[in-house]
Amino acid sequence: MTPSPPGSLLVAEDLRKAYGPTMALDGAGFSIRPGEVVAVMGPSGSGKSTLLHCLAGIVQPDSGTISYDGRDLTSMNDARRSELRRSELGFVFQFGQLVPELTCVENVALPLRLNGASRKEAERTALGCMQRLKVDDLRAKRPGEVSGGQGQRVAVARALVTGPRLLFADEPTGALDSANGERVMELLTEAARSADAAVVLVTHETHVAAFADREVVVRDGKSQDMERAV
Repeated sequence: MTPSPPGSLLVAEDLRKAYGPTMALDGAGFSIRPGEVVAVMGPSGSGKSTLLHCLAGIVQPDSGTISYDGRDLTSMNDARRSELRRSELGFVFQFGQLVPELTCVENVALPLRLNGASRKEAERTALGCMQRLKVDDLRAKRPGEVSGGQGQRVAVARALVTGPRLLFADEPTGALDSANGERVMELLTEAARSADAAVVLVTHETHVAAFADREVVVRDGKSQDMERAV
């Protein structure tokens, strides 16, 4: 097994996960350093989304180890993993998953409110994050009143508002046209790097992967780091 780079924030080794007779992960490995953007690529059904869910502590692998900042993620209970996701991890999904009843600034402030911040404090912080993503003019609008590209930038602001050390982006431009997708990726990577947050970017699109520092390809549940491939 190839040694993980020194100073890695997250390291996964020999991950295996089966759903019934289907082996989703079959000895996959992964590592990422602080401030690094890594694209996880592979065809549909290759296991890349399962890998992301395991790395994020959403799904427990059947075997293998995941270490996050020196802590064994696989040995944590559900409550501890949920706390970690709220405080140190951020998530961006393909369709944004904004709460339709809330305004855009309330959506961005939501993770802070769930962590106990007052409404005033949370919305002030949220607005600052929205300004960096160039969507502060949408603060009073609801998700149904903004475009897909605007909504996804609001979703990125929500993912970054807690100052996560690690951001998971699962096909973040999959529902957007190429121009909006490129703009979202520019802003996502720029905002993440300025905050020294690492990004795990799951995609099947090469032009999206081009925003990453490094690519990991998943096929048949196995992973290959293209930077160190022979």
